[in-house]
Amino acid sequence: MNVMERHKFVVGLLMQQNRATVAELAQATGTSEMTIRRDLEVLESRGALRRVRGGAVSSLPGGVEPPYAVRAMSGAQAKERLARAVVDLLTDGETVALDTGTTAVAVAKAMAGRQFTVTPLSLHAAFALSAQSGIRLVMPGGQVRPEELSFYGEAPVHAFKDLCFDTFVLGCCGVDPIQGATAYNLDDVHVKRAAVAAAQRVILVATADKIGRTALGRICSMEEIALVVTDAPADSPAVEALRDRGVEVVHPAAG
Repeated sequence: MNVMERHKFVVGLLMQQNRATVAELAQATGTSEMTIRRDLEVLESRGALRRVRGGAVSSLPGGVEPPYAVRAMSGAQAKERLARAVVDLLTDGETVALDTGTTAVAVAKAMAGRQFTVTPLSLHAAFALSAQSGIRLVMPGGQVRPEELSFYGEAPVHAFKDLCFDTFVLGCCGVDPIQGATAYNLDDVHVKRAAVAAAQRVILVATADKIGRTALGRICSMEEIALVVTDAPADSPAVEALRDRGVEVVHPAAG
């Protein structure tokens, strides 16, 4: 494994089992314990874990949003498949509001070669869109959260009151049949709500781990969402519960 692959592996393992020893990680990655200790030091500096004697434990409690750098290391291929499925649902010429988060950045990259007017809710997505010749970029303005680089405050909320979109591609921290779409950060929630209100159609894109989860702030109800794009198994109880509520669920093509 190279450095990036090791970091992804370590973070993923700690998310699954909360704790791992240096010896266990060295054996699993085929590298030395000294190398693993350096990896743990780097990951701890990014907020991805906490080093303890002989190993590391996860520093990501369930009620706290994982750092952007940690989320960016997880599930890249799955997010790319979801992104392609989302962009396939869009028609050239559409006006699109694009949410914050790592999956939304994957959607921004998947828009390459297409023709859209896009208002991104984060600078991460804006950077990915800025190099694409077919994209007309319209920024909402406002203050920017460190690391997440998402817009928040009154400026973006007021901006969305003056704009109308064909589609809002909504990301979230959790989606539940009863509670709807939710997010950890309340500043983000206010902007997301404004984008929902400004769009004729809302497409929610969520990795499997978000389905059935509920975060602190409610963005919108399931009735306000046109469809959900997810890689959660079609026969999983959480997906079946969404369908029972009348929600259309789309799964990305394999590969």
